[in-house]
Amino acid sequence: MSTGEHRFFDLLYHPHELAAQPHPMLTRGALVCGVLSLGLIAGDLGLKAFGLGFLVAIVPVPVYVILVLWLDRFEPEPPLTLVQTFAWGATVAVFVALMVNMLSTDILSAMAGPRAGELFAGLVTAPVVEEMAKGFALFVLFRELKDEFDGVVDGVVYAAMVGLGFAMIENVQYYGQAIAEGHDSSMTTFFLRGMLSPFAHPLFTSMFGIGLGLVRERHGEARSWAAPFLGLTVAIALHSLWNLAASFEGWFFALYLLVMLPAFIGVLALIYVSLHRESRVLREHLSPLVGDGVLSDSELECLCAVRSRMNASMEAYRRGGVERWKARRELHRVASELAFHRWRVLRGLSHGPEADARREAEYLRRLCELYEHGRVG
Repeated sequence: MSTGEHRFFDLLYHPHELAAQPHPMLTRGALVCGVLSLGLIAGDLGLKAFGLGFLVAIVPVPVYVILVLWLDRFEPEPPLTLVQTFAWGATVAVFVALMVNMLSTDILSAMAGPRAGELFAGLVTAPVVEEMAKGFALFVLFRELKDEFDGVVDGVVYAAMVGLGFAMIENVQYYGQAIAEGHDSSMTTFFLRGMLSPFAHPLFTSMFGIGLGLVRERHGEARSWAAPFLGLTVAIALHSLWNLAASFEGWFFALYLLVMLPAFIGVLALIYVSLHRESRVLREHLSPLVGDGVLSDSELECLCAVRSRMNASMEAYRRGGVERWKARRELHRVASELAFHRWRVLRGLSHGPEADARREAEYLRRLCELYEHGRVG
């Protein structure tokens, strides 16, 4: 058995750790990028405005993260991977964007004047560089985490996390500038960026995430590879439109109502459809367990519906407290992992016959163990 397989089986009972450990050099690189980015912003704003801007920027982030995680209800992503994705957006992606945007603005301002430099940076350089910097993290996850990145919902969740990380640091700069300008400016900026459009960066990047998710769902179809390129193009276009509206007074609310809000609703609708697809995957690949006596008909129905899972978790807590609630959550996780493992193998996303068989056997053993010990029910 390979080291990777040993790690998988060791971590099967510890879902909070089921993610690739970050490489030490990458971790140090991210920290350096984060420190340099914050240092540049603090140097531009001053310590007082920077400190206040930082506090205002991070306060709503937990709420946004909870809303994002709520979308991924059948097969939640490993928490450590989500943290790494958020951190990439807040460190590396921000640093790359700051460096390229500053350089391009200075060069173009010297050549064509400050206004032209700012417009080109806002409409072309920033959208392209920022979406590619954020999207790189999604591409790495798509390539490396074949056992986690299963479709459109996962693509949107990872995109939202990297987008929230990027937006948080970007908001430090905007909030700090507004605070330095005065009370009215700070309240307006917080309303526009923190309340009215916190989903902007996650929305842009989710276009690329959706494209990658479609490739995974349609594994083996040659034409599906056009989806990520189209998604990245749409992400850049939306970002550019957003910056265009911000550059001209009176355009913001028109763009918000006519483009951004419909796009956001469209993504939510696509997630709704994708959750139904995931429900069908669960039903198709867990149904044989009913005939094998591992699951009952009622348990299968529970596992294939979000509301039924929530009710079962609440009932488990009522009957047995936190321990029974955790066991029920574990059952949901292992059953989902088994179903999607079978789905991946069927579509050719295999680790090899022996490794696939061992992984399936371990999932089945864990399910039976949960039932036999009476920890769920």
